[in-house]
Amino acid sequence: MRGALIIPGLHGSPDGHWQSLLQSHTPFARRVEQDDWDAPVLDRWVERLLSSADANPGAIAVAHSLGCILIAHAALRVPDIKIGGALLVAPADVETNTDAFPQLRNFAPMPTTSLPFPSIVVASSNDPFMSLQRARMLARSWGSDFVNMGDAGHINIASGYGAWPAAHHLVDALTAKAESAQHPPRPLRNRTTGKRVPAS
Repeated sequence: MRGALIIPGLHGSPDGHWQSLLQSHTPFARRVEQDDWDAPVLDRWVERLLSSADANPGAIAVAHSLGCILIAHAALRVPDIKIGGALLVAPADVETNTDAFPQLRNFAPMPTTSLPFPSIVVASSNDPFMSLQRARMLARSWGSDFVNMGDAGHINIASGYGAWPAAHHLVDALTAKAESAQHPPRPLRNRTTGKRVPAS
């Protein structure tokens, strides 16, 4: 069982948020706790994430908003970060929202390096914190699969999420991908000659 690392964004994820509900229903789920959810400091947040990843190697990271950008920064600094995969939901645009949220400035620019683990970006067509086009471009840069949720806002309590059963299915899909990458199928061999059988 890989478990999950729950990685909230700015202000954290309160009770009733889909991240909190997923954590309560997922065996071996752990939240990456930060000292101050309202005043994020990139270096400190990255350090806490790396420490949690080391303590839970191979876990699936489940991030929301600023937490998605945090994962990208951590992977850029430590390419062999011990994360098995990442669900990146409603990433926050830290390059265009800094007038309203100056706390985000030290997370800019957004890393665009390909992530070293399987990942899925989930975005919304009416998210006030990142346009769908920007989210799609970011997913392409990260090498992530992309899911368009349609009119789902910031995919948080204010937009009705709440319980979100699809999050469990997406985590399961990432777990399967991570397991497949770690244990690729062994090549078939002819029982008589011992030679590999070409894939059809």
